[in-house]
Amino acid sequence: MKMRPLAKGLDRRKEQRHVSRAMSGALGSTPLKHIFPLFVAVLGLLGCSATKAPTRPAPVAAAPIFTPPPGVLTPRAESGPRVMLGIDVLEANGFAAVKGKRIGLLTHPAGVNRLGVSTIEVLRHAREVKLVALYAAEHGIYGDAPAEKNIGHTTDRRTGLPVYSVYGATRKPTKAMLKGIDALVIDLQDIGTRSYTFVSAMKRAMEGCFEHGVEVIVLDRPNPLGGLKADGPLLDAPLAKNNYVGAFRVPYVHGLTMGELARMAKEAPSLDMPEAARIRGKLTVIPMRGWTRAMRWPETGLRWVPPSGAIQDFAAAQGYAMVGLGTYNHAPSKFDTLFRSGIGSAYIFRGLSHKTARLDVLEKELRTLRVPGIQYRRVSSLDKDGKPAVGIYVEIVDYDEWRPAELNFHLMKLACKLDPGNPFAPVRGRDFSGFLRHMGSAAFLNDLATKGARIDLDAWIRTWREQVRIYQEQSKRYWLYR
Repeated sequence: MKMRPLAKGLDRRKEQRHVSRAMSGALGSTPLKHIFPLFVAVLGLLGCSATKAPTRPAPVAAAPIFTPPPGVLTPRAESGPRVMLGIDVLEANGFAAVKGKRIGLLTHPAGVNRLGVSTIEVLRHAREVKLVALYAAEHGIYGDAPAEKNIGHTTDRRTGLPVYSVYGATRKPTKAMLKGIDALVIDLQDIGTRSYTFVSAMKRAMEGCFEHGVEVIVLDRPNPLGGLKADGPLLDAPLAKNNYVGAFRVPYVHGLTMGELARMAKEAPSLDMPEAARIRGKLTVIPMRGWTRAMRWPETGLRWVPPSGAIQDFAAAQGYAMVGLGTYNHAPSKFDTLFRSGIGSAYIFRGLSHKTARLDVLEKELRTLRVPGIQYRRVSSLDKDGKPAVGIYVEIVDYDEWRPAELNFHLMKLACKLDPGNPFAPVRGRDFSGFLRHMGSAAFLNDLATKGARIDLDAWIRTWREQVRIYQEQSKRYWLYR
């Protein structure tokens, strides 16, 4: 599905200046007595303590945070994007990290090199590389399984290799599933938002491997939203336990790559496993070359391969961060914001409609919201029956000012205004647990349930922005790129 491209004239250098300003400023309206608890909370989620780290982050050194291993070769002569993915760097280095090892590969359709060749095929045909098993996350290795549907073990029809599911009866690979491999290679494309499950698949795979003495090798890939944007509430500590849509205690939009998240999981005591196994576990991250934190996906020159059915292009990846929470509905839980994303079969996560509000009312209400960097316009499409469907398209007009997750929470407040019954109020049979595992803040949900449209959303946003500021400073220890 073809989405409208990003607005022209956006300057990523301006974005860098904006982030620097946001990270250097403090909340003018937040009392100092509230700042210190926030600071301690964020330190805890990043695996720090008062005895192990200074109370203020150390300045970033002028030298690169990550030094590529010796012997990394220059890109091959073939034409292609200048950004080399982890799989490209692995190949350019003669597959040194996997040579002579029996390896498994956890991947999906977006696991390709910069020329679009599947990582499965790259490794299968590499000399002195022994690919002996495949591992499938949500949607399967070919992306043809429905969302949230458990999948079983099978045999790959194309290669004849066994495919072990890590999205089935177990989501942590067992000793039997890892038998016969020396290392598990992970090549999964994330979209930069905490609740997208491929980061969870990586983390759970690390746990299983570390417990059973199997090395983990992560082939890094870009964060499509770039590495400078972080936004939204951090995940509450009690919600992090066995949470497949909240594997990391990070803001809803986290600003890290898969390799950087893997380093966080390895270095911070957050893995669901014995601490000795975490410390003993071996992690190797193969970084990209040519990617910088200011790069959004279009600037990489890479072709977009959908990591899942609903994320067909970069526009949908942006939209998932913006409206995925605000349009949440789950019939079995009797919980529904009444907002819907998509217009007919198009504009997934970019188009908005409401089940009961008239379109002109919805459009007027959206235009009164004070959400930086976005505007709204009417769009039309066809529904599944071929009938006209009309809705409101969310357009990013200033990427520098855009806060990726903020619209979600304005939609929640607006949902209370459009539905006098308050969809967030506790009633018999209504279950918020799934929504809360995605959203991350029980205190915000309780406030919304109590006050509805009268909630002081600006105060919450200021609090989250301060938490994010601290998080961004502390998470630099895991950065691989500038």
